[in-house]
Amino acid sequence: MGTAFETARECAIVGLQWGDEGKGKLVDRVAGAYDYVVRYNGGANAGHSVQVGQQRYALHLIPSGVLGETTINVIGNGVVVDPGQLIEEIDTLEARGIPVGRNLRVSDRAHVVLPYHQREDELLEAALAHLRGDAHVIGTTGRGIGPCYADKARRSTAVRVADLLDPDAIAEKLPYVVALKNRTLAALAETAGIAFEPYDADELVARCRRFGERLAPHVRDTGALLREARAAGARILHEGANATLLDIDHGTYPYVSSSNCSALGIHAGAATPGPALEQVVGVVKAYTTRVGGGPMPTELEDETGAAIRDAGNEYGTTTGRPRRCGWLDLVATRYAARVSGVTHLGLTLLDVLADFPALRICVNYRHRGELLEAFPADPRVLADAEPVYEQLEGFPGPLSDCRQWAELPSAARAYVERIEAHVGVPVAFISVGPQRAQTIVRPSTSAVSAGATE
Repeated sequence: MGTAFETARECAIVGLQWGDEGKGKLVDRVAGAYDYVVRYNGGANAGHSVQVGQQRYALHLIPSGVLGETTINVIGNGVVVDPGQLIEEIDTLEARGIPVGRNLRVSDRAHVVLPYHQREDELLEAALAHLRGDAHVIGTTGRGIGPCYADKARRSTAVRVADLLDPDAIAEKLPYVVALKNRTLAALAETAGIAFEPYDADELVARCRRFGERLAPHVRDTGALLREARAAGARILHEGANATLLDIDHGTYPYVSSSNCSALGIHAGAATPGPALEQVVGVVKAYTTRVGGGPMPTELEDETGAAIRDAGNEYGTTTGRPRRCGWLDLVATRYAARVSGVTHLGLTLLDVLADFPALRICVNYRHRGELLEAFPADPRVLADAEPVYEQLEGFPGPLSDCRQWAELPSAARAYVERIEAHVGVPVAFISVGPQRAQTIVRPSTSAVSAGATE
């Protein structure tokens, strides 16, 4: 199994919970073994934190492979790109000594997030809260992701990266789009009782032209780029943003993101043929977190939940919002692993659970006295579900100096093995700290060899 992973030409790393699992760290850890790292979904609502030595990097659109020296990083057609955010990210990396040039390619087919998308995000949440109450809002980051994907589906109001490179196309399209947006946003603002300042079409046209000039060196037909790379025998790693339980089709709808962020999204979002994807690593925290609204059966609204939050520094990379914390939900993890076709697990933040006297894992749900046979589609059922727990022995810390499987305390190894048994997938990676070197590779599963060095 390990050998198959090592020799596979095309692989993926995706999250299995509600995001923030540490995917970026694992991508950075193995990116040196790949020629391309590809982002295929989401937008600047996703944040990957990567620590290299004493330097910490927060990446929102650029794939985590940018911190390597030879990897080409691709923002695929399935991503919605905020050009201002992307340019700021490029400038920040270069100011810190990380070159961003030929190593970044952006799909000309990716859709563009503009300021009115962000405003629509805010006003729609405010209007819903006014009409139905705060409990009914999605908990969006306000980055304009959902409205941009909605425009993608509407087609006539959408702007793509290719349009940014065509001044005439932008000048023709934006005035009527802005006129429609101003009317829509004014109505939402009136419903929410909030003042609204209309957007100026000429100003947005000028801004988009500046974006196009700046990003033009990076824009490519990334589908063709990856097909050529595949034909040449290059190794390709797909990096998921958000996570499987936030997938627009297979997550805890409607409390989800606006894209296919499971491994299923790779095929459409990166122009990747089905047979090309050989192996999938599903990343899961040693416990469960969630940001925003939606059901979370194992949430702990007590001192234990607060202790996990503080020990794990559970605050959003993009928003700074405190994350909801709870015990590991293996019912949801197993469901997500099956949706994404996971072949290996990457377990992160195991060190956070050190020194808890006892640990609990959820192995089933009970709803109105009956055990559920499957992960429910109805969010009301999931919200009412009572977790069925197994209790496991806690383990001593710290774990930060552990570099081999055998160095982990026996109770920590038992915790990992219980996860494998329930999910039915081997744990290949175990993270015990933020540094690249603080990732244990299981000898029995011997997954991707790390090309990056400390």
